[in-house]
Amino acid sequence: MISKFDLSLSAVRVWQRNRDVFLRLWRTESWPPFLEAFITLLAFGFGMGAYVALGGEEYIVFLAPGLIAQSAFFGATFETTFGSFFRLDSQKTFDAILATPLSVDDIVVGEILWGATRGVISATALLIAVGAFGLAQSPAALGMIPVAFLGGAVFAAIGLCFTAVAPSVNAFNYFFSLYFTPSLFFGGVFFPLDRLPDWVRILAWFIPMTHVTNLSRSLNRGSLGGEAVIDLAFLGVAAVSFSIIAIVLMRRRLIR
Repeated sequence: MISKFDLSLSAVRVWQRNRDVFLRLWRTESWPPFLEAFITLLAFGFGMGAYVALGGEEYIVFLAPGLIAQSAFFGATFETTFGSFFRLDSQKTFDAILATPLSVDDIVVGEILWGATRGVISATALLIAVGAFGLAQSPAALGMIPVAFLGGAVFAAIGLCFTAVAPSVNAFNYFFSLYFTPSLFFGGVFFPLDRLPDWVRILAWFIPMTHVTNLSRSLNRGSLGGEAVIDLAFLGVAAVSFSIIAIVLMRRRLIR
């Protein structure tokens, strides 16, 4: 059972520390995830999309909001897996922070907030490109930015949970094979889930990526329905739950 939380507003200092490092390295840190999603949009949307029909909707219009959700997924996940692991294990940044008045809980929350921010940065860059191609169907598409933050918080918390128990960087092979890849391909980014077998659709519903994709696609169409409340509730509960788990696991890792 988790003991009393030791959280403070100083968690923002962890976010600020990571932001300052990012601003020094932004030329190499910000382009790869954006370019990957942009190239996927061009290849799948304009290339393969010419051969795909989705009940009257162009495939590239279907794909674009999914790729924006995917950008948030990539940005947040890589930040709190490889990024956090190097700060935890190689650079001993977390140990240095613990020599200050900040707590383990502050570190975890600061890392999750920064991971969500990286998700927003990646998603916003691609949203601008999608808008330039005329693929943003509604002003409500701007709502994908706060959705990217909420989804990014979930992705970042999940990544940090695994980072807290990873014995070495090689252990992330399990994370990416068992969680990352299924989320990418069964989260509704590349094809509708309603044509999949029932048991696959049930499993896909429990993947956070599915709910971020649903919200992004609905916002792009400007047609948020009652299901959006369920998607938001799922992501809110997941963000809080995985953040608590990450705090518990990181306390075991850092407090000896």
